[in-house]
Amino acid sequence: MDVSVAMWATTVGVLIALIVADFFIGGRKPHEVSVKEAGIWTVVWVVLAVLFGGFLWWHSGAQPAGEFFAGYITEKSLSVDNLFVFILIMGKFAVPRVYQQRVLMFGVIIALVLRAVFIAGGAALVTQFSWVFFIFGGFLIWTAWKLIKEARADEEEEEFEENRLLKFIERRFPSTDKYHGTKLFVRENGRRLMTPMLIVMLAIGTTDVLFALDSIPAIFGLTQDPYIVFTANAFALMGLRQLYFLIGGLLKKLVHLSYGLSVILGFIGVKLVLHALHEAGVHVPEIGIPFSLGFIVVVLAVTTVTSLTASKKQERAAEREKLDA
Repeated sequence: MDVSVAMWATTVGVLIALIVADFFIGGRKPHEVSVKEAGIWTVVWVVLAVLFGGFLWWHSGAQPAGEFFAGYITEKSLSVDNLFVFILIMGKFAVPRVYQQRVLMFGVIIALVLRAVFIAGGAALVTQFSWVFFIFGGFLIWTAWKLIKEARADEEEEEFEENRLLKFIERRFPSTDKYHGTKLFVRENGRRLMTPMLIVMLAIGTTDVLFALDSIPAIFGLTQDPYIVFTANAFALMGLRQLYFLIGGLLKKLVHLSYGLSVILGFIGVKLVLHALHEAGVHVPEIGIPFSLGFIVVVLAVTTVTSLTASKKQERAAEREKLDA
């Protein structure tokens, strides 16, 4: 896809304008986000993503549009898994519900900026070295296997562990123990101190980068166009805050989510390996975008249905045990 500097600049400008509008309309005043508000904004962000995909179809044809939708759906599904960790972070730092949307908003912005750096690096690698697809593919297949093992282990609820960057910041910069509204810094006894608000924002943003280690190679398995990779990530991330409040209580019901994500990552890993072999001159079949998009949608649909069915069975079993007791 041929993207001019002007189109890049316009796209980034529009995305920034959308983020600013989101802040002033729904996030400027701290408040507890209702399910209704989260639902409306979630629909808004999904519609905007669909409109952008339609624009790509009009501008460059079905292939780029299909790559965008495949990448967007994949990144969106992987971001749902991120919400589990976001909930752990909110609990770890005891973030009041009234401030959680502000934390998520700026945490997601930090994550988007850091992901842009990852995407630029990944694009440079795949352009210069086709053998990188073997590494990306192998890594995704390994990640898929790891997800299955973790899901089958049925481990106890995890606790959030701060990454090295966060620990370094907390050691080097003094901070307060209490929240001071939405302030990031306060002055106490003449000293400028960080508040937990800034720390938890950094926790959300930097932790998301760890998830980018598998999501970025995954989307490069669907498209090697940096413009599509960036915009798919941007639209998937920008609706993440509303999704947190919309399905936060339903996450525990998605008991088969890890299995579904592992199938998707494994599929894309195989697709990358086949593409790498094709680039190396080996005659192997390549998986097209229409099939990839359909496969991803079907896996997510099946995963959701089986998860909700299994969750209902678990709830009924728990109720029977209570009655028997």
